[in-house]
Amino acid sequence: MTRPIAVIGPTGTGKSELALDVAERLGGEIVNADAMQQYRGMDIGTAKLGVAERRGIPHHQLDVLDVDQTATVARYQEAAAADVEAIAARGLPPVIVGGSMLYIQSLLDEWAFPATDPQVRARWEQQLAEVGVTALHAELARRDPAAAAAILATDGRRIVRALEVVELTGQPFAASAPRIGKPRWNTLIVGLDWPTGILDDRLSRRTDVMFETGLVDEVGRLLERGLRQGVTAGRALGYAQVIAALDDGGTDEHLAQARELTFIGTRRYVRRQRSWFRRDHRIHWLDGTAPGLADDVIAQWRHVS
Repeated sequence: MTRPIAVIGPTGTGKSELALDVAERLGGEIVNADAMQQYRGMDIGTAKLGVAERRGIPHHQLDVLDVDQTATVARYQEAAAADVEAIAARGLPPVIVGGSMLYIQSLLDEWAFPATDPQVRARWEQQLAEVGVTALHAELARRDPAAAAAILATDGRRIVRALEVVELTGQPFAASAPRIGKPRWNTLIVGLDWPTGILDDRLSRRTDVMFETGLVDEVGRLLERGLRQGVTAGRALGYAQVIAALDDGGTDEHLAQARELTFIGTRRYVRRQRSWFRRDHRIHWLDGTAPGLADDVIAQWRHVS
């Protein structure tokens, strides 16, 4: 049985450990679906499992980009789909794991991406540089209120892409989004979550551990490798906050503020993940406090198969 299993859900819920348990039991291989774990050297701030923690299980789509490269959903979709199909062709179950919403949906719903036009894109990027992200988000709200509501007012890259698609297609940005139907490869999708209070405590501890175990030094090393120039890597939660703190002088006070802003930003991101994933009726939700989670996943996989 080579039907894939996708272990998804909010940040900090223990998806990686659950995926390892499932893959180990079934003899499967893991395909990463966390956008920032694609970057080499972004380890502490992404909670990436070290090689020794992977139990000898092959992992795909980890450490495939340098920090000065741009991560795109389209690149990921093509590469991850090839990984899934190669694993299945070897007679093994692929275990997809991560919480990057667009990455997961692009992979499982075969998202056909709208065309791009370099001149149109460049014009909107110039607008972004001239008027700033807040004003450009307001322009998107005027042209496509639904897209503006779904895209953070600080996410200049996605705002530009939405405006480009609206201009090129003459339709709302959402019209190009994938439709939720039968998941590709008949994938079993399980979601892992915790009660909000417990998860907030987990996120707080996780943030503390990141800063205590060398996140600031990691950022320093990556700055030497082009982190600041990266379109996507430098905006990752934790990394962006540490870069700002270092730019302000890197005092203990600045770094303590970076830690707090990282926690707040992560908690806000979890709310977005929950809102996104809860719209997908295909997800079989698991409570992180329950025992025997791997048994539950495998039982569902065998039953539906």
